[in-house]
Amino acid sequence: MDQTKFCCSVCLDLLKDPVTIPCGHSYCMNCIKTHWDGDENRKIYSCPQCRQTFTPRPVLVKSTVLADLVEELKKTGLQAPPADHCYAGPEDVACDVCTGRKMKAFRSCLVCLASYCKEHLQPHYEAAPLKKHKRVDPSKKLQENICSRHDEVMKMFCRTDQQCICYLCPVDEHKGHDTVSAAAERTERQRELEVSRQNIQQRIQDREKDVKLLQQEVEAINQSADQTVKHSEKIFTKLIHLIQKRSSDVKQQIKSQQETEVSRVKELQEKLEQEITELKRKDAELKQLSHTEDHIQFLHNYPSLSALSESTDSSSINIRPLSYFEDVTAAVSEVRDKLQDILRAEWTNISLTVTEVDVLLSDPPEPKTRAGFLKYSCEITLNPNTAHKQLLLSEGNRKVTVMENQQSYSDHPDRFTGIEQVLSRESLTGRCYWEVEWRGRGASVAVAYKNISRNGDNECLFGLNEKSWALNCNNNSYTFCYNNIQTRVSGPHSSRVGVYLDHRAGILSFYSVSETMTLLHRVRTTFTQPLYAGLWPYFCEATAELIKVK
Repeated sequence: MDQTKFCCSVCLDLLKDPVTIPCGHSYCMNCIKTHWDGDENRKIYSCPQCRQTFTPRPVLVKSTVLADLVEELKKTGLQAPPADHCYAGPEDVACDVCTGRKMKAFRSCLVCLASYCKEHLQPHYEAAPLKKHKRVDPSKKLQENICSRHDEVMKMFCRTDQQCICYLCPVDEHKGHDTVSAAAERTERQRELEVSRQNIQQRIQDREKDVKLLQQEVEAINQSADQTVKHSEKIFTKLIHLIQKRSSDVKQQIKSQQETEVSRVKELQEKLEQEITELKRKDAELKQLSHTEDHIQFLHNYPSLSALSESTDSSSINIRPLSYFEDVTAAVSEVRDKLQDILRAEWTNISLTVTEVDVLLSDPPEPKTRAGFLKYSCEITLNPNTAHKQLLLSEGNRKVTVMENQQSYSDHPDRFTGIEQVLSRESLTGRCYWEVEWRGRGASVAVAYKNISRNGDNECLFGLNEKSWALNCNNNSYTFCYNNIQTRVSGPHSSRVGVYLDHRAGILSFYSVSETMTLLHRVRTTFTQPLYAGLWPYFCEATAELIKVK
């Protein structure tokens, strides 16, 4: 009987829990399941041998008759012939016992210093003396375990020379050395190895976190760059459309003025041509009269022919030098020159702003002393166009006071109308530090994006939305607020608050400033837009001032 007919074509071994699929071919149940489970998105299933396809997936049922037949074959000692992949190749460890074509080694014995296939390894599982032998994965380096000097198995380790030795080595060349069993040294090295592995695994975790952060940074950079390109294109497109509109307006105005002036000239030209025609006719009549020989007829007709019609006033024709619309060209050229100058000046600023984007530039640590913070101090003034009408600005627009009566501010789209708040004129990027002195029952010291709402409650109030961060200062307490989440802050009371911003690093810190500086609250986030300093003094006559620090 051909024993290969009872082998699974997938694992090349005798069938285990055989199943027969609709095309008639049989496989181990686990083999065909694994084959079909390989692709989760598979909708059509095929036979590995004949490639016949099945839809839906066939239900697998153990073939009882075939399973019984395979079991009977096993009892009679019939085994599946070894497949080609069971024989040792050039790169494989061969069984040292096999004769003829050698099988692949299944295990190597460190005591016998030999490698065995499954069949020849069997005595190591059955013979009591052999059961104690140390077996390892197949190895080609078994001879490296033999001492080249004494031809004995090396089972010891010389710590003095850091090398493996046999039990005879300590008698001569390793005499007096610090020697231990290879197992003891392995145990010690294993501990070191585990420590090293833990360190490596920790470093792997740390690096994976770093890689994840960098990937997030890449996504943020790409998103920011794409949005900036989109916004820049929109701005430049609007600017181009504006220039095109102005060009069209100038063109239309020139054409209109051209038509008006040409019409005036042609009207005067027609009058002159009519006058010339009339004069030529009169001249012909007078010429005819001058040739009249009858004196009586001449004198009779002369009065009626001698009178001329009123002439067109030639003084009204004031032909100027041929410059006409050249002045317009000069005016447009002047605008072009001014725009070019502006673009040249601002382009340098834009270019520098782009090149300042350096994600991996290491930021200096946050200063520890007030002198360190003052290195980043910046001059900030308040923007009158954002001030609520009940706020009075003074001290060069650095101080704000809540008044009972509204101030005579003109309407402006940037002005707060819901809350007595004001934003700075200057945008804040990079590293900045400023201090606020407040008086009265309290004040809110804040930073906000420019597009924060100007009316409503939560939409515009500092700290009650995603567009502003605020430290609320009262006479006996501090509260930090962001996105309508309030956090109680402990710290020494002071009427002066220092604010440190590292825009790129996403750090915003508030300090109580007196003789010393005490950190009240620190924010770590990602700022997506330039920030503006914000002030909100509470109640009437309360004040807040941006201090000129030195």
